[in-house]
Amino acid sequence: MTVQVVHTADGLRALTRAGERAVVMTMGALHEGHAALIRTARDRVGPDGQVVVTVFVNPLQFGAGEDLDRYPRTLDADLVIAEKAGADAVFAPSADEVYPGGEPEVRISAGPMGERLEGAYRPGHFDGVLTVVAKLLHLTAPDVAFYGQKDAQQLALITRMARDLNFPAEIVGVPTVREDDGLALSSRNRYLSADERRTALALSRALFAGRESGRRAAGSAAAEGSGGAPSGPDAPAAEGQGAAAAEAAAPAEVADPEAVRAAARQVLDAAAGLEPPLSLDYLALVDPADFTGIPPDFRGEAILAVAARVGTTRLIDNIRLEFGAAR
Repeated sequence: MTVQVVHTADGLRALTRAGERAVVMTMGALHEGHAALIRTARDRVGPDGQVVVTVFVNPLQFGAGEDLDRYPRTLDADLVIAEKAGADAVFAPSADEVYPGGEPEVRISAGPMGERLEGAYRPGHFDGVLTVVAKLLHLTAPDVAFYGQKDAQQLALITRMARDLNFPAEIVGVPTVREDDGLALSSRNRYLSADERRTALALSRALFAGRESGRRAAGSAAAEGSGGAPSGPDAPAAEGQGAAAAEAAAPAEVADPEAVRAAARQVLDAAAGLEPPLSLDYLALVDPADFTGIPPDFRGEAILAVAARVGTTRLIDNIRLEFGAAR
């Protein structure tokens, strides 16, 4: 194995670097979604740059009753995936290395945006996320850091933190990677039984249904002006890989926030009657600038986000939408 593995800050500082350094922060249990982040980082810095993957299960972002103890720890397998995807080094510190002397007294506050959606259901979660991200940005000292768009609120907060607190690293979001059936890749998917997985597909199906409803509304408005039916990029897209490919491009152009919400809610309401049932935490159509709900006349990019539980597993997902002309 050629990927270097370091466990201490001193070992990290000893890594030689020539070109740009990119970092991909993970909690381990790597999958194709993480591999896509690493490949994107590799492409960005080129053969002369350095890609560092961090593997650390951060206790600060787990609340009471959450899955810290059962969160998968698979470092040997993670190293194989990281190397294959193009990583040069893996930083896998202990909790004592990251938090010497125990949990820190001084932490980053996520502010009002960190109290909405995920923050409302997981109080203090984003304070823990931003605290460890700040520490890892200091320790790894990257030129650029990559994060998945699946964790949209987390990405928005990290981007805002880097701007507000003058971190020198560029923050880059990478599109969500989905399985063939549309389910967003997540380390928590391994907790799902076969029946639970079938129910969990309602999350992505709800998002796609909302998107397609909005597209039909946009297409109807265009057809009224042109006398024709929507076609080409405005036509409905298939789920699964087709949806993932569309998501990797520009946000889908849609109209009518209420139609988007209603179509997504219909799928989720139906899933609540499945066995096992889907238990919805939230469905929200928000402005990515602050994660507040958008008004009916909103124009610009928005995020349709959902969080739900299936059995004992909590899952999140989102897609990006573009309402009308950009503001």
